[in-house]
Amino acid sequence: MNVLCVIPARYASTRLPGKPLAMLAGKTMIERVYDQASLARMPQEVLVATDDTRIEETVKAFGGKVMMTSKDHPSGTDRLAEVALSYPKVDVIVNVQGDEPMIPPELIDSLAKVFEDNPGLEMATVKTPMQKDEYDNPNAVKVVTDLNGYALYFSRSLMPYPRKKIEEFQVYKHVGVYAYKRDFLLKYAALPPTPLEKVESLEQLRALENGTKIKVLTSDFQGIGIDTAEDLAAANQLFEQREKDK
Repeated sequence: MNVLCVIPARYASTRLPGKPLAMLAGKTMIERVYDQASLARMPQEVLVATDDTRIEETVKAFGGKVMMTSKDHPSGTDRLAEVALSYPKVDVIVNVQGDEPMIPPELIDSLAKVFEDNPGLEMATVKTPMQKDEYDNPNAVKVVTDLNGYALYFSRSLMPYPRKKIEEFQVYKHVGVYAYKRDFLLKYAALPPTPLEKVESLEQLRALENGTKIKVLTSDFQGIGIDTAEDLAAANQLFEQREKDK
């Protein structure tokens, strides 16, 4: 099975412009993410997909592979589909967010491997136990799955609603790393936005609304979403401590 890991990276960001080039303990964020993804064993290649020459030059400078993509893509999925068109021999594409510098390589491998175990699978993603202080945070996306580990729904609202107190009640947070069969990705990106996708502003709902089954793996990975200057400062402290502990 031919696996490609793609890291979409845009320079423009509403809350933290230039985020991929922000420094984390002496390295840019995009290099930190690339380093982690490169430790995964399943992908034959790791690639940064960007629309900005500054990011392109940075990736080339640290020896990474990079592809320039259109500036006009309305979503990350469209950018990913452009990459897929250039890789016709790839079977599975794993999409790692460019602001996840702590992504475990084993998680990338697990996502890729699930396609070996389920030949008919088209799309997979990840969930992790959610902390209670995130229940009312709309930026922390919740996911519920069926008894076989396939997604029933994703939402920015708390779900399931705990009408009755259940001791073992666990809310799961969606981790924004995806894997796709290449051919499915191209079809998925060509579909028009769907009603639930638009109201929740969650692109993965387009797949569910069109009847696609999404396998959801469970992980204990609790990433640091870096969206603000405060998030960046917290991440820097963590990476600096890691460097001291080496």
